[in-house]
Amino acid sequence: MKAIYPVIFTQADDIVLVEVPDLGILTEGTDMADAIDMARDAIGLKGITLQDDSEEVPTPSQFNAIDPAAGTFADDGKGIVSLVDIDFADYRRQMDNKTVRRNVTLPNWLNREADKANVNVSRVLQDALMEKLHVTSRM
Repeated sequence: MKAIYPVIFTQADDIVLVEVPDLGILTEGTDMADAIDMARDAIGLKGITLQDDSEEVPTPSQFNAIDPAAGTFADDGKGIVSLVDIDFADYRRQMDNKTVRRNVTLPNWLNREADKANVNVSRVLQDALMEKLHVTSRM
């Protein structure tokens, strides 16, 4: 699922404060580029956490519905509203690279042939699954 969320960026003395009102996210970045990265990361993490908890990911507000003067950091400086995009499926693939153990049943003769050829059966299985599911690795 792809989404674009309006985000309030407020330049403070030495950092950029970030608020994503639709998701209740507050974060910061060292500069604007870092603030955008932090916003995207926080949105992605919040979204996949909500999905994992079987909760609905809030629909993004319309850009013009967000008032930076009403934001959490309004007293810290002048805020601007910008849009940050996220692909939750892509974010999940990037972040969820934990390996899991699966038992696979192979004929003994095939296992011996794979061992003789120094074939990494786990890698072959991963490659075959990615091809079958039409997904790519993000490791």
